[in-house]
Amino acid sequence: MLVVQKYGGTSVADAERIRHVAGRVMKRVRSGDQVVVVVSAMGNTTDELIDLALQVSPEPDPRELDMLLSTGEQMSIALVAMALRAMGQEAVGLTGQQAGIFTRAQYGAGRISRIEADRVRAELDKGRVPIVAGFQGITDEQEIVTLGRGGSDLSAVALAIAIGADRCENCKDVEGVYTADPRIVPSARRLADLTYEEMLELATQGSQVMHNRAVELASVYNLPVLVTSSMVEAPGTLIHGESELEERNRVRAIAHDTDVAKITVRGVPDKPGIAADLFEPLANAGISVDTIVQNASEARLTDLTFTLARKDLRRAEGLMPEICTRIGANGFAADANLGKVSIVGVGIQTAPGYAARMFRKLSSSGINIELISTSEIRLTCIIEAARVPDAVRALHDAFELEKAE
Repeated sequence: MLVVQKYGGTSVADAERIRHVAGRVMKRVRSGDQVVVVVSAMGNTTDELIDLALQVSPEPDPRELDMLLSTGEQMSIALVAMALRAMGQEAVGLTGQQAGIFTRAQYGAGRISRIEADRVRAELDKGRVPIVAGFQGITDEQEIVTLGRGGSDLSAVALAIAIGADRCENCKDVEGVYTADPRIVPSARRLADLTYEEMLELATQGSQVMHNRAVELASVYNLPVLVTSSMVEAPGTLIHGESELEERNRVRAIAHDTDVAKITVRGVPDKPGIAADLFEPLANAGISVDTIVQNASEARLTDLTFTLARKDLRRAEGLMPEICTRIGANGFAADANLGKVSIVGVGIQTAPGYAARMFRKLSSSGINIELISTSEIRLTCIIEAARVPDAVRALHDAFELEKAE
């Protein structure tokens, strides 16, 4: 079997854990598998490098910041390769450039454009284990670009697709994907499997288990992804295409996110083109908008509310006065203390009763719903940030997710 294993920062946080990872890789190689390893920077290295950059410059140049941040993964690949060699296994550390990972030139949020994996295949043919730096790539102009938070997941999936791996294994400090965050719900249960669609919704709505772009890419190429533990032997959670003929019609898991802010624009003229005039400046500033709700029009005026990440709120507030003047709105109000809770499962929108049960449980728990957003397999409620843990526990109990399927 040809596999790509990805190890996050916690899994390679110190010398002991690096040796542990090397031992796991060595065991797989001795069992007859070919293994390519993708690693993140050690522990909190990326955050420490960002802090260091901010000490030098309040607004670090994006190119130089990516140059700096890419060194974190380079430390990891060298140390993991050293540990494997010390155990008698040939290994070679490869930067994103050496592994042939090409990206578009968007510093801090690069997109992989292609992978020329000849070097990786050549090292495998020589019996070596390639240890590849995640989170980074290079442009055609030879500029180093990082892929954004969680980008090592994307590196691993893209590399697995490029070399024709049988599957990608995302090795983390948890034993798989759970029905809810076990830190909030101790009775949360590990799921044996999830569809790509379910995992994508969970990742998009706040689950930290996998990067949503990595799930989306795996889905396009039908690459199985196993989320499993890097610490202990565990069966993990297999993410794959839907294999059942009938939809399960049930809630599989609950996602939550406390990084939510809201802006309400008052007295928006109700006429064609207004929404584009409102949201285009935000998009041009790199601000992503999530849930959008427009009230019914009265006297040709309406209120329009949207949510965004809390980290983007200050920049958005800086743009809103000009936007309101341009579109003729009466003004805006912002709220930074929100969160969201979502129930996810294939078929829940086509089966009756799930929305009613969700809303009733939140109501009986004294939790007010600010906004509601839906997809074919998800129901999301925007609520007060402080009540998110209560909502997760209440919904986990309401849908009896602790029970085996």
